[in-house]
Amino acid sequence: MTSRLRELSTEVRELEARLRQGGGAARISKQHEQGKLTARERVALLCDSGTRFLEVGLLVAHDQYEGQAPGAGVVTGVGYVDGREVVIVANDATVKAGSWWPETIRKILRAQEIAMRCRIPIIYLVDSAGVNLPYQGGVFPGQYGASRIFYYNSIMRRYLRIPQLAAVMGPCIAGGAYLPALSDVILMVKGTSFMGLGGPNLVKGATGQVIDGETLGGASTHTQISAVAHYAVDDDEACIAKLRALVSRLPAPVPLPVGSREHAESAKSTGDENAANGERLYDLLPGDHRMSYDMHAVLSAIVDDGALDEFQAELAREMICGDALVEGIPIGIIANQRGLIKGRPGEKPRFGGIVYAESAEKVAFFIDRCDRQGIPLLFVQDVSGFMVGPEAEHEGIIRAGARFVEAMATARVPKLVLTVNHASGAGYYAMAGQGFDPDFIFSWPTGRMAVMEGESAVQAVHGPSIEAAKKKGGQVPPDVAGRL
Repeated sequence: MTSRLRELSTEVRELEARLRQGGGAARISKQHEQGKLTARERVALLCDSGTRFLEVGLLVAHDQYEGQAPGAGVVTGVGYVDGREVVIVANDATVKAGSWWPETIRKILRAQEIAMRCRIPIIYLVDSAGVNLPYQGGVFPGQYGASRIFYYNSIMRRYLRIPQLAAVMGPCIAGGAYLPALSDVILMVKGTSFMGLGGPNLVKGATGQVIDGETLGGASTHTQISAVAHYAVDDDEACIAKLRALVSRLPAPVPLPVGSREHAESAKSTGDENAANGERLYDLLPGDHRMSYDMHAVLSAIVDDGALDEFQAELAREMICGDALVEGIPIGIIANQRGLIKGRPGEKPRFGGIVYAESAEKVAFFIDRCDRQGIPLLFVQDVSGFMVGPEAEHEGIIRAGARFVEAMATARVPKLVLTVNHASGAGYYAMAGQGFDPDFIFSWPTGRMAVMEGESAVQAVHGPSIEAAKKKGGQVPPDVAGRL
């Protein structure tokens, strides 16, 4: 019997494969005919051979705009260039000429935030016709509109000193020209790139002047006359080679402490081991998300050698805290155990996936300890919420929950999130919900996020009507039955 996780994973992979085709085969061919590589070809050529490119936001906008905006027209992620991590932003010109949708802005901002938080260089591969005018209301104005991109450019350049390299490999028009202009270095490809606040048509309409694009804002113009750009290269391949050379000249990053990267290289699991662990995961989660399973088994498939040194293992066992290695890097893990948890002698059993006062205090202490020791945190979410009722209130669940939230929110170490099944209620917030700005959030296809699960929502909204009908021996009112 095929597991639910395996079925959903297959569906996601098929969707991702379609989205990676961008605007489709015809538009890819057209880009090749223009002597240009596609965004994904550029990214693949830029990154070190054999390394993984961690794409961020591939599914963004896939279910909007009648499917016209795969990936929101931009490829964003983290890759290795000359052995060092870099953030890459590449406009996909096969999707509406690489124009900016509202979600394009969000993806670019997210990429810039990754560069700022991780203090790693960012490379822009620019090939965009500018704002998608029918949707300019979601692009141009607002605190997190397009101008925020240039604000982040300026912050990185002036204060954070984060290297920014920009390659104009196609059109770069209007306000979008400020993105490369606010970078440290600008490359332009001869014959195919253009950078200007207005194109030839706009210039003719505004001033009456007739001029071709190359003379107005081509690579030669900006490297020989205006001095806006710094390097002119012959083609996309030469541009990528120059970018790699520029990255190689950057000062080496500050070495990590002994036992981190060096340890990671020596302790890294083999590809076969990773594949075997991945296969195990498919069979660990039940087909019905409401059924219980052993979170320890899930964690053992994720961490190196399956080894988790559990912290206060016999206390508040509905919450798992412990130390482990992932790719040789020390991390602190906080995870929700599921099922019915046997209590201490004389105590009631506890429900897995629920945060109690005792477990909140345990996790808060563990987070504080990891923060003091500089250990990154991984939150593995399968949480339904905080416990309610008179016992929970009398134990101070509000105070303990606040301690949990405060410790998580103020921890200065990197925070990563993996959603396995449920992510509900205030428990989702406490487990480093998105509003608390964790560094990265990952979700398996089984992940579910809501204020509460469906059955709980029905009880909260229609419970009185259902109970009243039961007492009268009658049927549930039709308007309520229609929603069940």
